Amino acid sequence: MSKFEEIIDRKGSSSVKWDLTKTVFGKDDVLPMWVADMDFLPPKDVLEALEHRLKHGIFGYTFVGDETAASIKEWVRKRHGWEIDTTWLQYSPGVVPAISTIIQALTSPGDKVLVQSPVYTPFFNLVEDNDREIVNARLEYHDGRYSIDFQAFEESLQTGVKVFLLCNPHNPSGRVWKKEELLKMAELCHKYNVVIVSDEIHSDLVFKRHTHTPLASLNATFRDMTITCIAPSKTFNLAGLQASAMITPNPDIREKIAGVHKRQGFFTLNTFGIVGMEAAYRLGEQWLEEILDYLEENVRVTKNFLEEHLPELKLVEPEGTYLLWIDCSKLNLSDEELKNRLLDEGLALEPGTKYGPGGEGFVRMNIACPRKTLKDGLERLKAALG
Repeated sequence: MSKFEEIIDRKGSSSVKWDLTKTVFGKDDVLPMWVADMDFLPPKDVLEALEHRLKHGIFGYTFVGDETAASIKEWVRKRHGWEIDTTWLQYSPGVVPAISTIIQALTSPGDKVLVQSPVYTPFFNLVEDNDREIVNARLEYHDGRYSIDFQAFEESLQTGVKVFLLCNPHNPSGRVWKKEELLKMAELCHKYNVVIVSDEIHSDLVFKRHTHTPLASLNATFRDMTITCIAPSKTFNLAGLQASAMITPNPDIREKIAGVHKRQGFFTLNTFGIVGMEAAYRLGEQWLEEILDYLEENVRVTKNFLEEHLPELKLVEPEGTYLLWIDCSKLNLSDEELKNRLLDEGLALEPGTKYGPGGEGFVRMNIACPRKTLKDGLERLKAALG
């Protein structure tokens, strides 16, 4: 039996996904397939590294050392073919707080920030909560696939945008942007003097026949106008360790980010976040290859199930991530009706409306779970919408 088949009871572990269903959905007796974390154990080597550090027993102030930085540098080189310098690295408890810090460092209240909806919900929240203005160059959706409307993209940049928040691979659609798409976006941002913040947290979770390209790796000009946000959290199921990295080649931008960190009083990651991040990047590659095979089979199982039992639902086939974006618009149900039908059958999915304009009529389903759990969720989906 695959090690990913083990069902681990996560209730009572202060899990957002499993223990906050009453708060978020109004009921406890649901199968949660919403929050983007996995129901799998992380790599054994990571757990052993954490146990070894725990046994030391003293948890005083800890800094992110050269070995941790070197592990990130080597991971990015090996997995994505990008040579970075360890002096470019800055750290944050997560990609979301990193993006908030960057917005504060590079823009002022009232400045415009570009997003492409439907997109990861915090992109909207971080802009609005920092008193900046959202400019939305909505993605085009045609025949089950998302693409970039470059005319709308350029027209948005012309409004005076200061920062562009890019999601690559894209959450929730699972698109892995191609090199030519990234080049065109970067060229336009350079033309209008816009800094790119590239959220690449899902960059390691890319399926066969697809390749992730870090936008900043395209050339030196684009490198110096881009901050790339990465983390081991999605890749290795380590979100609770609260550790991420910003790759910021431009020293002037790095200095501005460091200034915000200083004002925030932030200067380091927690001890176990540092240990877990380094161990994952040094020792987790074989586990990642195995989990990618398992996730790809979960995608296949879901696709076949929908085609057989729920043909009116359209799966936007993912090129990466473990999040499935499902088009339910042919059912002609309101988003509220869709949510209620799912909850009546005990299935908690993310409503598409959370992802901004263009998310109406969709749901997002997390399939990073044992196949038995997945099949349970699919049967509930069939009972709700079949």
